[in-house]
Amino acid sequence: MQKSNNHSNPSTPRARHRRRSSEAIPDITNGTPLLINDTEKYKSMRIRVYSALWMLVGFILIVYLGHLYICAMVIVIQILMVAELFNLLRRAHENRCLPGFRLLNWHFFFTAMLYVYGRILSQQLVNTVTSDKFLYKLVSGLIKYQMVICYFLYIAGFVWFILTLKKKMYKYQFSQYAWTHMILIVVFSQSSLTVGNIFEGIFWFVFPALLIAINDIAAYFFGFFFGKTPLIKLSPKKTWEGFIGASVATMISAFVFANILGGFQWLTCRRKDLSTGWLQCDPGPLFKPEYYPLPRWFLWKEISVLPVQWHALCFGLFASIIAPFGGFFASGFKRAFNIKDFGYSIPGHGGFTDRMDCQMVMAVFAYIYIQSFIIPQTYPVEIILDQILRSLTFEEQKELLKKLELVLAERQFGTI
Repeated sequence: MQKSNNHSNPSTPRARHRRRSSEAIPDITNGTPLLINDTEKYKSMRIRVYSALWMLVGFILIVYLGHLYICAMVIVIQILMVAELFNLLRRAHENRCLPGFRLLNWHFFFTAMLYVYGRILSQQLVNTVTSDKFLYKLVSGLIKYQMVICYFLYIAGFVWFILTLKKKMYKYQFSQYAWTHMILIVVFSQSSLTVGNIFEGIFWFVFPALLIAINDIAAYFFGFFFGKTPLIKLSPKKTWEGFIGASVATMISAFVFANILGGFQWLTCRRKDLSTGWLQCDPGPLFKPEYYPLPRWFLWKEISVLPVQWHALCFGLFASIIAPFGGFFASGFKRAFNIKDFGYSIPGHGGFTDRMDCQMVMAVFAYIYIQSFIIPQTYPVEIILDQILRSLTFEEQKELLKKLELVLAERQFGTI
């Protein structure tokens, strides 16, 4: 009897078959071409430029309208981003078998929105209704119990999810549950910090967003005309030439545009309520020029620099070196799901998520930087008094109390 050699014959189809990677990352040289070698690059560039111009016009108009309109724009963009990401893992057959399951995802989203924006805008909301006693009490009560309200809304969604579990669909339902929470943590919580930046001054919203846009445009054009050396496999069209050129352009732009934008008072004023209209305020030390003498051989005797321009260099460094990794993360994410773009809302750019990946990373940095290095540290009166009293003896405390009583009495009778 002849022994079969099928298992050892390399010419059989079974032996030639190899398992393919599910991620299928294209090769840099044989797959997706670099922009400098792309035959369709001029057509793609025209589409991207037209779309970018329309977005720029709309952005300028909304910024001109003021804080509340900018916040409304951010919320709309967040909803569109979340819709794109919710649709990414949905399957039509399972959704038909689970009526109302999509509504559950949006329930978690709006619960998170109520919690996050309630925490960020609580003080502005209170300042808006101080003139009306009833509204003030109502809003103060809602803010006081906001955490409890949001918690029970979340628990209601949690119970709703458990009650809708169906046999043979557990894996799909739990994956959607986890996916929803990942969106809320990674996407929504980061982008929501943008609203906090807006109320510290429109400058702190426009400036970081402008740096990301400049870095993205500069990287595209430097890569378009000079890109030859691939940067990272996750984004085959990204090149070292584009990355370095964009970094230099972003740093220069940061220093220049901080001076230009810092000269507009309505951009630098802090909004303390939810009213509309332009603001007038003391610009503060960050936006008041400081003068530095120049050597005699210069045409000018001195140069004026806003202190915020030195902070701007930190923003420019982050926007050019770290923020692009938000885009690389998104590229890897899209390759994991074998999609080109998250959506098709913006011609030539993909979806809103494709445009906001780096913006989210930048928004978190801007919020942390502003809270840590821009806003002056303040302490409640109780803490200040406690620190003073701890440093005094009992006799000194009694002497201080007598002096305070004397000052209060003089103020009461108008003698000082």
